[in-house]
Amino acid sequence: MSTRAQFPDESDDAGRWVRQQSRFREWVRADGSSGFSAARGRYHLYVSLACPWAHRTVIVRRLKGLEDVVSMSVVDPIRDERGWAFREGRGHGPDPVNGFGFLAEAYLASAPDFDGRVTVPVLWDRERGRIVSNESADIIRMLNSEFEEWGDDTVDLYPAPLRQDIDEINQIVYENVNDGVYRSGFATTQAAYDDAVGRLFATLDVLERRLGERRYLVGDSVTEADWRLFTTLLRFDPVYATHFKCNLRRLADHPNLTGYLRELAQWPGVAETIDMDHIKRHYYLTHRALNPSGIVPIGFELDLGAPHGRAAISSVGGRTAPTIA
Repeated sequence: MSTRAQFPDESDDAGRWVRQQSRFREWVRADGSSGFSAARGRYHLYVSLACPWAHRTVIVRRLKGLEDVVSMSVVDPIRDERGWAFREGRGHGPDPVNGFGFLAEAYLASAPDFDGRVTVPVLWDRERGRIVSNESADIIRMLNSEFEEWGDDTVDLYPAPLRQDIDEINQIVYENVNDGVYRSGFATTQAAYDDAVGRLFATLDVLERRLGERRYLVGDSVTEADWRLFTTLLRFDPVYATHFKCNLRRLADHPNLTGYLRELAQWPGVAETIDMDHIKRHYYLTHRALNPSGIVPIGFELDLGAPHGRAAISSVGGRTAPTIA
């Protein structure tokens, strides 16, 4: 038995969620070799504070000290059939760059034939009047490395010696955790759900063991791999455990992952990027196929300010990318 897909164009015949590919994959380069030269004030970031993919870019922008270099605006967390909208409200407002009413206008201005799902984040080029990228993985790397003239060059979230390890763990986390919660929540057959949620919790078990032995996922300091995992973990108990039926266990039942989540949430500057009201209202009020009543649950509470206890765990280097059976 199957149910109607939340996004029919992203569901296969077996009821599996298959995420659409990002349409825009250009790059900003410090040397301008891509045609998109890094410059103060040239680029604008459109984000949702609710979205884990957009949240990555908000965090990296903050950690690199680029708030005065790459401007940013926030869409309404409530998305209807018209897509992400620019509306006045707490923590979001009108589009200050183009005066768009909906983010879809940015997509159509960049590719008039675009007929896919409009997603965040979007990196917009004011000079050329078009989207550079709507791929969060690319945008965080641009913010990390291509704006060093203005940003904090002591922060490197993708250090050269660790790139292979970071790429390997990113792939595992993306397939089974970042996208795994969506594959669980948007599955339309029991078999598709069982497969996705099984892979999700098997990977969380591996990560729980790994973070019992080392402070961060790769190397001896925080990298992009940690922030890519963080934005999913932050939403796990308040949203994914219930809304996406990822309820074999709560994140709170994983002590190492919980401490790790708290340490990253307490990282300087990160708390200001977290808006749990936007997060919960977005999921529970937008996905009416999953939550027809539109009721936003009260729990689960996250005590992100509690002691994290991670300082006692030594970080280690070396090639130790986990294996998921």
